Amino acid sequence: MNEKLLSAGLQALGIQTSPGFESKLEHYIAAIEAWNPAYGLVGASGDELVIKHILDSLAPLVVINSLLAECTGQHPSLADLGTGAGLPGIPLALARPDIDVALIDRMTRRIRFLEAMQAELPLLNVTIIEEQVERAKGSYDLVTFRAFRPFERKLFKKVFGICAPGGYVVAYKGKSDKAAAELEAIEGLYADARIVPIQVPLLDDERCLVVMRPVGKSQPSGPSSI
Repeated sequence: MNEKLLSAGLQALGIQTSPGFESKLEHYIAAIEAWNPAYGLVGASGDELVIKHILDSLAPLVVINSLLAECTGQHPSLADLGTGAGLPGIPLALARPDIDVALIDRMTRRIRFLEAMQAELPLLNVTIIEEQVERAKGSYDLVTFRAFRPFERKLFKKVFGICAPGGYVVAYKGKSDKAAAELEAIEGLYADARIVPIQVPLLDDERCLVVMRPVGKSQPSGPSSI
């Protein structure tokens, strides 16, 4: 792994984290590389893994922090649906050890990898749930994912259903025009939606975040700062 590349990317993002954050990320990346041939966790390795998966997961952290700041609970919660190798959930959990993170995935082999990471890093603020997204339960301040392409109405009824009152559903996406087109497929399920441009360090490809608040969920008193 190119450690200088990771350091440069984190510096570009201006992430302020606890001691040991970068070393834990390095351990996590090395574990993905080691497990990937047998487990098929991600379709990338080396620099591409660092940029397109790790830095991509952390690039919206300022926006996510802003949304979490609106939560009134003592321990804001985040659910990462279809987390796969733990992306973006594990990088976010490492960056924000003060929030509760649920990693939800249906595939047993991925769950085994996540459990190994939970023990090795360790991830004290993480819960691992082996379940299909459609059957996920609970109530979370932020519900996030990178895996769903495109948006699908039946699935999103379930996704919005586990979003807590005043919470948000946050989707990692590529091009903003395609994200806008996907929003049309679930129109009526969200009370409001915004597309926020995201710059991933060392990546020329367009990235954005789709931030949605479900219909029927009470809103916090203050407006979002994003």
